[in-house]
Amino acid sequence: MRCPFCAANDNGVVDSRMTEDGRAIRRRRKCNSCGSRFTTYERIEEMPIYLVKKDMRRQLFVRQKIIKGMTRACEKRPISTADIEKAALDIEKKAYELGEKEIAAQWVGEQIMKALRKIDQVAYVRFASVYRSFRDVEEFAKELENLKDEGGASLSKE
Repeated sequence: MRCPFCAANDNGVVDSRMTEDGRAIRRRRKCNSCGSRFTTYERIEEMPIYLVKKDMRRQLFVRQKIIKGMTRACEKRPISTADIEKAALDIEKKAYELGEKEIAAQWVGEQIMKALRKIDQVAYVRFASVYRSFRDVEEFAKELENLKDEGGASLSKE
């Protein structure tokens, strides 16, 4: 492994630990030339999964896109980045467990909505309003009513 600071190849592992639910190993390394420390990750190389969009286009499954969408829905909400990353990792894990090379993008959207519903109801409504592209206020109000009926809880007002 080449040092990102001085480009020397002489370095050693200082610490190793499992991350991402045991799906990766995080290694702290120290360069023997310049003394700098840096982190590397070792992951199993998995077969890529492609999402099949509504218009039948195929796009590579990328966990960062899930994190980006969930983060946008959770803006200005008291939700930690760790919660969002864990939910995205869980969705990715479920996608690989399906054992398919291609999955419907709709499946991923539904998984994101399920995760957001558990994390924060306001974030769920934000995501659902964009994902389901409500045509009018009545559809939006109906979704809010369904949420209130299912959870029995009111949406928090912050």
